[in-house]
Order: sequence, then C-alpha cells, then structure tokens
Amino acid sequence: MLTISNTPSSTAKILTGSNMNPRVRKAEYAVRGELAIRSEAIKVELANGGSFPFQRVVGCNIGNPQALDQKPITFFRQVASLVEYPDLLKDENREIALKLYASDAIDRAKLLLANIGSIGAYSHSQGIPLIRENVARFISDRDGFPADPSKIFLTQGASAGVQLTLQMIVEHPNVGIMIPIPQYPLYTATLAVLDAKPVPYYLDESKAWGLTTDELQRSYDEAAKNKIETRALVIINPGNPTGQCLSEENMREIVEFCKKNRVILLADEVYQTNIYQPEQRPFHSFKKVLKSMGAEYEGFEMISYHSISKGMIGECGRRGGYFECEGLDQSIMNEIYKISSISLCPNVQGQIMVDLMVNPPKKGDPSYDLYKQEYDAIYFSLIKRAKKLEEMFNSLEGCTCNSADGAMYLFPQVRLPKKAIAAAEVAGKAPDQFYCLALLEATGVCMVAGSGFGQVEGTAHFRSTFLPQPELFDGFCAGITKFHAGFMDKYRD
Repeated sequence: MLTISNTPSSTAKILTGSNMNPRVRKAEYAVRGELAIRSEAIKVELANGGSFPFQRVVGCNIGNPQALDQKPITFFRQVASLVEYPDLLKDENREIALKLYASDAIDRAKLLLANIGSIGAYSHSQGIPLIRENVARFISDRDGFPADPSKIFLTQGASAGVQLTLQMIVEHPNVGIMIPIPQYPLYTATLAVLDAKPVPYYLDESKAWGLTTDELQRSYDEAAKNKIETRALVIINPGNPTGQCLSEENMREIVEFCKKNRVILLADEVYQTNIYQPEQRPFHSFKKVLKSMGAEYEGFEMISYHSISKGMIGECGRRGGYFECEGLDQSIMNEIYKISSISLCPNVQGQIMVDLMVNPPKKGDPSYDLYKQEYDAIYFSLIKRAKKLEEMFNSLEGCTCNSADGAMYLFPQVRLPKKAIAAAEVAGKAPDQFYCLALLEATGVCMVAGSGFGQVEGTAHFRSTFLPQPELFDGFCAGITKFHAGFMDKYRD
C-alpha cells in the first residue's frame, strides 16, 4: 500500500523567502539595491575581460569617499596604526617611530592607549569615557552650550544610532515617524523592520528643497486622521539626497512645531562639515538652536547624530559615530544603555576615529599644517566638483538641478519622454530606475534612482555624489552628457 507523507523532505529548506520575517522582506535600501548589484557584476565582468564601452565603473550611488580615492587624513591614520601596534610606542623605539610618525601622533596614541588598554578588548558599552568627554567638549565648543558625556553614546556609525533610538520610540505598529521626502532610505528600511508607519512630509524642490512648518503640520494632521500616533520627526540637515541646509529661523520653527505637537526631534547632522556656502547657508546644530530658545524649552526631547563617514574624513569602513540625547527621561536613558550593552560595545577603532574627528591637530601642533593642507584640499575640491556637476546637469535637455548647500549629493529632476516612460513600464521598472540602468550600462556611472528616496508622484529624479576624482571629472561629465543626448533622441516623442 502506497503511503503519502506530508513530512518535508530532508533536503527542503527550513527557512525560505515565504516564511522568513515579512518585515525584513519588506525593507528596501536603494543605494545598495539593483543598480549597485549590477555595477558590482560589471566590475567582475570587466576584470575578466568583458567588453563594455568604458574602462571602469564609477560608483556615485553612495557617499563613500575613499572608495573613489579620497585620501585619508595622515594624522588620523598615523594614530590609528600606532594604537594597532603599541610596541612602536615604547620609549626605546621612539627614535625609530619618529622617522615615520609625527611626534603629536605618537603622543595622542599613547594617551588613547593609557585610557583604553588594548584596542582588542571590549570597551565601556556606551563608549570609551575619555572619548565621550572629548565629544562633549567638541559639542560645547561648537554650540556655546555645555554637553554631558553621560548623555553621549558612541556607535557603529550614525546608522546604528538611528536604528537603536528608533527601536526605543516604536512601541506598536501604529507609531508614526515623520520623514522627509526625498529621504535617506535608512529610515524607511528601519521603519519597515520595526513595523512602524512612515509619515512623509515633502521638501519643496521649487524653493531649493525648502521646508515649511505648514507642510509639517499637514503631514502630522493627515497621520492623525488615519489614527497614527506620530512620535518623532526626522530632520536631515544638511540634506541627503537634496543637499539643502536649513536656516536658523527655519530650525526654530521646526523646534516650535515639535514642542506644540509633542514630537521628539531626531536630528541627522552627519554632513555638518560639508557646507559649501558658509556665508549664505552656515551650519547650525539643532542643539545650539534649541538651547538659544530659552527656559520654556528645557526638557525638550531631541536626539542628534554625527559620523566619521562624511565630512573631509570619509572613514566609512571604520564605522564610527555618536548620538547625543537631550531631555530624555532617565528611564529611557537606562534602556538605551541596556540595549547598547547587548552589543557589548562599538568597535574600538571607530571610537578612536571619533576622537580624532572631534579633537584634530590644533594650530601650533607638529601635524597641524599637513592636516590643514589635506583638509582644505578635499573641502575646496568638493565645492568645485559640486558646482561643475550642477552646471552639467542643468545643461542636459529636460533636466533641472538645485545647488548643493551641503552634503555630498545632487538630486536633479529629469523629465523623460513618454516613450521612455512606456518602455520603462514594459520593462517593469520605474522610469528613473530605467534611465539609471541604461546610464550604467552605457557609461559605467552608477547613480541611484529618485524613486528609491521618495519623490512627488509623476516626477523622476536621480541622486549622484560629486565624489569622483578630480582628474576623472571631465570624462565623467562628458560620458553622462553623451549618454543623455542619445537616450533622449532614442525615446523622443
């Protein structure tokens, strides 16, 4: 008699796409999505002799400066290498070390190791106390208001800090977090995993990606009508992907909005040194603005984030950052510490790089002149490249692009012909994704479609860094210009 068993075969997988956590499956992260995957495949094909109409892939999809040959700051790398091999710091080896390292790099490494011990050991879960003290001093010097090291948490990049703090805020699936559109997809991806509700508010492209409290209130009220409990507002300043930098007046209005509506302010300020029009659009931290608003704002709840991955440092792979808590209940601070402890500690080399970011060489130090030279060379080159790329995008048919006040990106709008939109539909792609894939295959330039960041319905954008090496920039821009003209001709209505 034949017996049919319902027991799965021994070769059947226990975990599959159909029974995995649906929240993880729902999460999307466009900057490392389909375009990035295809660009990596093309790199492999090129390395194996594949034929393409270009010699190399240029990854403009992510703010990853050193992947595009931005040189690391010498002082930072000297200290980092010395703490890795402390035998060089022994007194008997000082003469040898001085042949390779600046004396202040040696002294800094010694100070750090005196407070750390071995960098191969776990640190305090909140971060090395000396480094948190230096972060607090940096914040105090920047803003003119005191900062408390006990309210600062060092993290594996700002992203880890964002994810941790959103975990604290999301109590149930109807909690809403206000996010800008366009937004950095870390936020929508994290909210998908946490099963929370994104509450979108729109930046105004016609006003240089400006933000109004009227739009914030519209977004908040609409969420309330849908029974969403909005608990926090994410502000990215300077903006990613849009590059805008908020005025101090606008920031005050945002704080007032949050206080009025009982919303926690989450200030993503990782691009605070990427400021390209400092006279017209200087950076102000939300901490500084808040503290200048008087006693009635005491106790206002805010978390702000910073990172070693951006600025002129660009040490993305070291994964270092911090967040500062303002006005949070002590019970919440205790819970944040508990969650931080579960991961034991942030990586120690990332913490060391945070220390160097907030406490670089000062005028008169042996390493200062070289540090200043390297820093300024990167900074002024970024300004030049941002303007050149903006002008190129604005020269393209059907393309308009706002200036970058800050950050590392431009977010031009491209008005595609109807035939291109129809071809994208046939291919099962969003129109801007279709455009960016064609651009990648023709030029080797990898950008990110605006649909991955969110945009006004019916519009198409793409985000590009302006990080490609200066010596590649003319060819890079020429390739995009040639491709765009051919694409528009191919699909012209």
